[in-house]
Formats: sequence, C-alpha cells, structure tokens
Amino acid sequence: MKRLLLLIIPAAVFSACSKKPEVSYVERKSVLEDTMKDEKSSSRSAYAGFAENEFRLGVQSYYRGQFNESIRVFEQALSHLPGENMVLDWLGKAYYRSGEEGSALQQWNYAISQGYGGILLQNRVEIVKDRRITEKQYGYMQSYTESGSIPFTNKGSLIYSQPVAALPLSDGSLYVLAYGTNELLHFSVNGDVLERNRGPLNGFDRPLDIIRLSSGKLLVSEMAGDRLALLEPDGSFIRYIGKTGINVGEMVGPQYLAEDSYGNIYVTDGGNNRVDVFDSEGKGLFYFGAQTSVFEGFGLPTGIAVRNDIVYVADRIRGGIYMFDRFGNYIGVLVRDETLRKPEGMKVWGDDSFVITDVVTNEEGISKSVVYAVDAASGAVHQIASSGHAPSKLTSAVSDANGNLIVTDFMANEVCIMSGVDELVGGLFVQIERVIADSFPKVILEIRVENRKRQQIVGLQKANFIITEQHHAVNDVNFIGAANYNDFADITFVIDRSMSMKQYEEQLNHAVREIAASMGAKGNITVISAGGEPVLEGSGSSENYVSFSYKNLKAPYSEVVSLDRALRLGANDLINRERKRGIIFLTAGKSTQNSFTKYSLSDIANYLNNNSISLSTINLSDGALDDAITYLTENTTGKHYYVYRPEGISEVIDDIVSLPSGLYQIEYTSSMLTDYGRRYLPVEVETYLLNRSGRDETGYFAPLE
Repeated sequence: MKRLLLLIIPAAVFSACSKKPEVSYVERKSVLEDTMKDEKSSSRSAYAGFAENEFRLGVQSYYRGQFNESIRVFEQALSHLPGENMVLDWLGKAYYRSGEEGSALQQWNYAISQGYGGILLQNRVEIVKDRRITEKQYGYMQSYTESGSIPFTNKGSLIYSQPVAALPLSDGSLYVLAYGTNELLHFSVNGDVLERNRGPLNGFDRPLDIIRLSSGKLLVSEMAGDRLALLEPDGSFIRYIGKTGINVGEMVGPQYLAEDSYGNIYVTDGGNNRVDVFDSEGKGLFYFGAQTSVFEGFGLPTGIAVRNDIVYVADRIRGGIYMFDRFGNYIGVLVRDETLRKPEGMKVWGDDSFVITDVVTNEEGISKSVVYAVDAASGAVHQIASSGHAPSKLTSAVSDANGNLIVTDFMANEVCIMSGVDELVGGLFVQIERVIADSFPKVILEIRVENRKRQQIVGLQKANFIITEQHHAVNDVNFIGAANYNDFADITFVIDRSMSMKQYEEQLNHAVREIAASMGAKGNITVISAGGEPVLEGSGSSENYVSFSYKNLKAPYSEVVSLDRALRLGANDLINRERKRGIIFLTAGKSTQNSFTKYSLSDIANYLNNNSISLSTINLSDGALDDAITYLTENTTGKHYYVYRPEGISEVIDDIVSLPSGLYQIEYTSSMLTDYGRRYLPVEVETYLLNRSGRDETGYFAPLE
C-alpha cells in the first residue's frame, strides 16, 4: 500500500524534551544526517534514535535488493521523523527500483519543495519524468549536435587523414577508415588509439566503407584497388574479393557496402554505374541498375542499405532512393528524385529508419553538410544533424552502442560524436546501485551509467570516473570491471499455466530443453509457474534442465493466471544474480482476465527496466500475442520468438548476453570514521564522457563493531 498520508504531515524536529519546535527545512537539509554525525547533538531525540535505526536497516535492505522491505522501514523511519528529507530521498529511490515511479516522484518532489537535493535531485526527477513519455507516443525525432570529436593530430603528430567511414562495436569502441592514410584505426570510447591496421603487405588502396558481416568478419571496400578486403573480426587480413573489370564479380571504383540476411554482399560500383552482388563466399553472382522498362537506370549509385531483404540505393545524380529485391528487381521509389542533392553513405538506423549524409544550400547559396533520417515506410526525410557552414563533407553517419551518431567529415579531417540535444543539456544518468562495504575500509561501488533514454553507456574505463567522499578524493581506486564483457547470464523461465497451454506441452518441452542446452553450463536457470498463484518450481544449473518435462511442474492449469505476480517473483529472483539476466516467458500468446490486478503493466515494465532485467517472449502457438504481452516485451529490452522458427530459439540466450550493460564495479579505500558502524558514510561519483557528464551521491554503513 502506498502511504501517501506521510506527505501531508507537517515537518518537525524533535528535541530531548516534549516540546516540538518547528524548524524551517530551507535552513537545513537533513536533521537525520546531522544527528547521525554527532550522537550528542542537541537536536537528537528518542524520535531521531528510532529513525536512525530504521534508516540504517532500510539502506542495508536496499543494497541487498530487498526493495519492498526497504520501503517498509523507510516509511517507519518517517513515522518517527515526518517529512525528513534524506529518508524521503531514499524512499523515492526504493520506490524507483521497485518500479513504482509515480510514488518515487512524489517523495522526491516533496523533498525538493523543502529545499533539499539541489540540481542533482531535480535532474533525476526530470529524467524519470521524461522516460515516462515514449518517443513512439509523440512521434519524436531527435536532433543531434556535436558532443565531442576524435582529433586527427596529437601534439603535432598526424593520427589519421580524411576519415570516410566508421564501424561502432558493441563495447563502445569503434573502427574508423582513413582514406588519406590508407588505414583502419580502432579507437576507445574516449578517442584513444587502441590499434592501427594498414591491411595486408601491400596495404589498403583508398578504403571507402566498412561493414561487419553476419559471420563476424569485416569487409572493406578499396576504391582505387577495385576490390574488397575481407578481414578477421580483429582486423587481420584474410583475402580479397573481386577484381578490376566490367564482368560479374568485377568492379571499378567500389564504394558503399551492405549485406542481406542470406549473407549476400551488395556493393555500389561507381565506375560501372551499378550494384555488384557477391555471395557469402565472395563469388560474383550478378549486378543490377541498368535501364529497364520500369527503371530509368542509375545516374551514380552511392549509399546502400538492406532492411528486411529489400535493397535501398541512393543516387547522387538523380537525388532519390530506390528499392530493389535481393535479386536486383526494381520495386519502386522510397525518396523521389531531386529530394536529395549529393547523398553519400546510408546506413540502417533504429527499427524503422535510415541515416544518410547529404549537402543542402540555403537561399544565399551557402552550402553545408547534413545528416538526414529517412523513414523506411513513408520515405519522409528529416534533418537531424549538420556540420554548420564551415568547409566540410560528411561521408557517413552511423549509430553507436551508446546512442550517439558517429559522423565522418572527410574535408574537415574529423570524426564527430553527435548526441541528442537533450542528452547534452541533461547529461548522463548515473546511479550508484550498490555499495559493498563488508570488508571496510575497502569499499566496492556498483555504478550504472545510462543516457536519458535508458540506453546503457558502455566502454567506460577508470579515467571516466571520479570517486569522492564528502567531495575529497578517495585512495587506492581500482577499476574492477564492466558487466558488459560478461559472456553468461542467469535466466528465469516464467511458464504460462493457463488452460490454453494444455495443447502446447511438447512445444514447452522443446523450448526449455533447447535453450538450456544452448547455455552450456554458463549460468543458472529458475523455473516459475504462472498459475492462479505463482509457484517456484526449482532452480539450479542450466545442465539440470536439458531434459526438462512439463510433467514435473507442480502448479496446475488455471482459468486465471496471475501473470503480474509471476513476473514480479521472477524479477525478485534475478535481482541479486548475475549482472546479465533475463526472464523468458513461455506462453500460448494470450493472457487471462485479471492477469494484472496487483501490478499494472507499466509498473512491471518499470521494475524490469530499472533493474536491467530483460523480458523475452516465446510464443508456443502460431497465433498473435495479445496486447498486454506485446506491450511488456516491446517496452523492455527483450524480443519476441516463435518456438518453431527456422533458425531455432537457442540464440535467445545470445541475444540476452549481447544486450549492452552500463554497470561498472570500482573499488577504493575509505578514510571515513564509522562510529562502530553507526555513522552514515557519504560517497559521490562523477562520470565523464567527452563533453557529457553525470553525477550521483549516496551513502552506506560499515559493518557494526
């Protein structure tokens, strides 16, 4: 029950006598914090003593992931010190992690109204509010501006010249192709050169574009070499594809690259004015783009992208984007002629768009390079970024793992990192999720870094964090690691026990066994039945479930399924497990009446998202999922799967493991005095990434002595 009555009780400070003088909250931030620093403080009272004890228990419960318990004891602390700001702040954090964002905002706003929290708390409230309004609801198209860049020189030494394309990696780093210096460079998220690759012995010959193939290998087009270079994932050379010529499998000036779901490779061939097609082994198949009865033929093909096995090609001369099937047959126009002026690189962007670079000229005749987003359904073109009026030539734009646009500027010799305008204004969303002080004075912080859209920020290093205690630097800082590099996950199966599941028992066996086998003993499995009452069926190593049978489930089939409580129970089980974790819901696709009576759909989605738990759905039937199940899956970080899809469902684990995680562990040595474990010990963290930053403050208790 949400005890909102606490929000309207007048604030008071209790002294050792029975008199209860009023104290302005603007004059102080936290009576509880002050009295806990000095047990002999004149403002200390029996009420404060009771509140201190409850508060300490609440903080400890919070760090154990017991958010409902922490809510209970924080509210108990408020019954002793009504309106106490620091408790309100922590109660808000517990509500937030519990998925009840509305209640969290109430607590934080009340504390803000009393002069507590400053800009830090106000920014947290603003971000949480913004996240409750989705882009889909408002059709929002983000504008981007430069948040940083990778310079081409360092203390007078040349790093690269004439960048033409970038390939972001899942760990936040990126490859950059340099046309002028004929090399492939690997940069960290902070812009440091990790490795430079000049290709085989004879080197790259004017490389222009790079993609990662479905095999994991890299493919580079060499414009002056009339060939493609196939590379290992680490950039080492394997072999060439294609040669100079006009026949099938030959090229003259290859430019931009794309791949379809069958592994076929598409190359825009500027010299031959066509698109060349190779199979996954590099054998030439055919080319297309000549004039036909339904297509006028290319003027000069440049950018190319493949979505749902439809090939989209931009034309620099005609200024449009055209659609073809994977056999080169003309389908139609996406963007009409003369809409674009000089389009260059084009890449898939998000779920339903492309990004493409181009040039625009204003009424005064001044030109500038821009980045457009193109709607894949309607062909609508929207400018999302520009280089300004300085001399520039943008050749490619692509989204990275942290939600930025990586834009290469050939003329300005610059790789620009562009972020959403609101991201730069609001900064990063940094949360100290857990403090582990069991070995005090050694303290471990678990820090999550996200952007305002909840995207995890990956690739950060020790240099990106500053840890302080009461704004003084701490000692012996050690970067333990990042959860993003974990290659295993813990899984909870939530199994629908509605009556409709009776006819899909063999499908259920097949799904659980295949997924368990694909885990290869990397992670544990918990099974929960979602019936009239959720039932914990068992837990253990994934190897224990490779011979799973529905006959061993204890929960009976039910006309009513308490899906909300089952999903909540599944999430509770995962809170303290591996940092990469997910719920897999196995269902016939329909929720029963009253499936969400205790917790709303939004509360369930918030609970999963605020604790970085993915929700994937496996449909055991060939029917459509109902709206409630679709909402939960699409508003968390999981995917939909059909049990008998051609590629199988074993890759659901790979999909969960590959989800980005912005969780970092940092250890340091505290210099704080603990008062035998009774003192509240503050800690702060600041996170910097290029021109963006974020901050969080929290506290903890050392073990009692």
